[in-house]
Amino acid sequence: MKYLIVINDAPYGTEKAYNALRLGLQMQKDYKEIELRIFLLADSVGCAVLNQVTPQGYYNIERMLKGIIGRGGKVKACGTCLDARGLTSTQLIERVEKSNLAEFTAWSVESDRVITF
Repeated sequence: MKYLIVINDAPYGTEKAYNALRLGLQMQKDYKEIELRIFLLADSVGCAVLNQVTPQGYYNIERMLKGIIGRGGKVKACGTCLDARGLTSTQLIERVEKSNLAEFTAWSVESDRVITF
């Protein structure tokens, strides 16, 4: 089965991105047969920025995304949203792809389940 998790909020400030990635990591752990995809929209494109520094003992979104990617998950970030925030592909975690509305649409239609945060 294909699952798509859509994140809309900034990496820090609310815990939506954190909870979305917690869910994704748990899904990958418990259900090895699923295909997990994450699409970052709006302020959530900041989740994919390299070299995030967080206080000791605080969650780190970059590490969580790398964990999902390392287990075979795919992550794409909205190109328009990246551009609007002055972010380039070179500033993103390795294997996070700059994407577009057409790919987001395809992922949404192809997925068996779509979960939005």
